[in-house]
Amino acid sequence: MEKRLTRASHSIWGTGGIFFLACILFSCDVDEPKKPILQGETRVVAPEFSADSAYTYIAKQVDFGPRVPNSPEHVACGDWLSSELNRHGAEVTEQIGRVRAYDGSILKIRNIIGSFLPDAKERVMLYAHWDTRPYADKDTIRIREPIDGANDGGSGVGVLLEIARVLGMDSLDYGVDIILFDAEDYGTPEWADTGQNNMLTWCLGSQFWVNQPHRVGYQAKYGILLDMVGAENAVFNKEGTSMAYAPATVKKVWRSAQALGYGDYFQNEVTPQTVDDNLFVSELGGIPSANIVHYQVQVIPMGYGPFHHTHADNMEVIHRDPLNAVGSTILDVLWND
Repeated sequence: MEKRLTRASHSIWGTGGIFFLACILFSCDVDEPKKPILQGETRVVAPEFSADSAYTYIAKQVDFGPRVPNSPEHVACGDWLSSELNRHGAEVTEQIGRVRAYDGSILKIRNIIGSFLPDAKERVMLYAHWDTRPYADKDTIRIREPIDGANDGGSGVGVLLEIARVLGMDSLDYGVDIILFDAEDYGTPEWADTGQNNMLTWCLGSQFWVNQPHRVGYQAKYGILLDMVGAENAVFNKEGTSMAYAPATVKKVWRSAQALGYGDYFQNEVTPQTVDDNLFVSELGGIPSANIVHYQVQVIPMGYGPFHHTHADNMEVIHRDPLNAVGSTILDVLWND
């Protein structure tokens, strides 16, 4: 989706806009204690990440067809995602709910949560969205038809399923929750722009979750969102909303990426602030979250790439190298936390 905080951004929280601005201005480096970068610092070697496995997980999702809420393909893919998390040893919780879309229609949504060491008090949250855009509103053909969402939706979920497989074989001594949010990509299309609070029509699954988490009083030290992480020549700059709410979490992730030699992917430019699941998890859920998302500022036009919200977002854009860079980085963060 086009998720920059531009139109209507001043009215996202209504009269709470001043509080939102204060968070941006004064939240730097307060989300968690910093650790100094030490010369010759010893790092734990994390388990190996399989990009082939992640790629296969993405292809499987695409094989179901577009995963648009209220569709049979959505139901079938959700059943499979839940079963895969369970197969890898996670305790699976499903949030079934109804939300109202931008056009007034009611969407049946399904947030899927896989918890490793569910009784551990100390927790980390990894998340992505598993639904796909119901419109190709950046395309020139079939603009009112849904897209495959191989990168936008499928790639983040594919990496997290592979991480779930690793966690099932070699668990940590603290809890990890893998959350697959629904209805992230059902926001207002270009042709239905109302100009008022359109940003709140996105990320409906995470908005649902922050209002009623899967566990009462749920908290995690930090969160990491994976959104669009599988395209060839992907560039993961430091996303603006993440820098406003969770700069130390961003530093943690980018530090691991640099240590592993993935600096070509994880670059240091800061993007505009975007509207994504991490905004709501950080602001309303109180869990400082970093968003790993393909958003280029080094090219014109800057943004999510030419295939974003078009029918070109299919398996042809997915490559194993960025999947490996992201998955290996997340495992390094977890094992060296």
